[in-house]
Amino acid sequence: MSLKKPNYIRPLDLKNGRVDMSHGSGGRAMAQLIAELFAAELGNPYLAQGNDGALLPPPGGRLVMATDSHVVSPLFFPGGDIGALAVHGTINDVAMMGATPLYLAAGFILEEGFPLADLQRIVRSMAQASRDAGVLVVTGDTKVVEQGKGDGVFITTTGVGVVRDGVTLSGDLARPGDRILLSGHIGDHGMAILSQREGLQFDASIVSDSTALHTLTAALLDCGGQLRVLRDPTRGGLATTLNEIASQSGVGMVLQESAIPVRPAVDAACELLGLDPLYVANEGKLIAICAPADAPRLLAALRAHPLGTDAADIGEVIADAHGFVQMVTRMGGRRVVDWLTGEQLPRIC
Repeated sequence: MSLKKPNYIRPLDLKNGRVDMSHGSGGRAMAQLIAELFAAELGNPYLAQGNDGALLPPPGGRLVMATDSHVVSPLFFPGGDIGALAVHGTINDVAMMGATPLYLAAGFILEEGFPLADLQRIVRSMAQASRDAGVLVVTGDTKVVEQGKGDGVFITTTGVGVVRDGVTLSGDLARPGDRILLSGHIGDHGMAILSQREGLQFDASIVSDSTALHTLTAALLDCGGQLRVLRDPTRGGLATTLNEIASQSGVGMVLQESAIPVRPAVDAACELLGLDPLYVANEGKLIAICAPADAPRLLAALRAHPLGTDAADIGEVIADAHGFVQMVTRMGGRRVVDWLTGEQLPRIC
């Protein structure tokens, strides 16, 4: 659809106006919404083509594509909002494949009656996050559903990136003896969402860690260490993500509880609410599984980057036909860190 505003239409009331069904009709109102809000905030030469897709230059090399839907509640939370989260989440999925992210597509489902001021705030945040990451939103789509049949805004983003030569990362490549590295504190995002959702206040503020991780993954790849797996522990947290990798690779894992970084405020909030930080979502952390001889070099590369200053070596991959993830507790005992059953914190990302 054209990004030019139709003639003879009053400007959108972005301060007091609301989404209505005509904004998803495919007619003048929809063209105006796209031109005055989406194109105004996200504008770039590819989006400005104004077609149903974007004509892009061939990047060369192997392509990676990832897609993610975002249904977070509340839409705005300490440290971010659904717009920035939609950018970060998909960029990170591309980056965990060892790829440099290049382009994003975005699909919006809007609920009738949603304030245009809030929509502008979300799109503006999305635009800033994509500019900061150097990854353009080049195409998109907008639909509107009746009031009561949505929850304000749902966003789906799809990302495309290119993998450098010689890099192959996959969840089925972990081997016994490999080390498990974690880029920083866990649980920040999930507890920031929960505190906002429930109106909880703690002595120390808890802020989401939502951020794009592609520069951190590039630093790891640049240092020359042998990486097997990269993964960002989002829904289900660290515990569920490690169980996924163990299952894919047919191995077990042993973690050291004392080595896993958790902020005191997050730890205290989880204890108060009966939650386990191992299962709480993150949006700005990564797990790196690597050859044991290269672990010190890769850990140093993590700690040298602003997003990895609190990185830690948290455990080892072991041979285990059952694929169990175990943890040595601070008291010296062992417990199985099983798959998450159900959803500890729904609508988290």
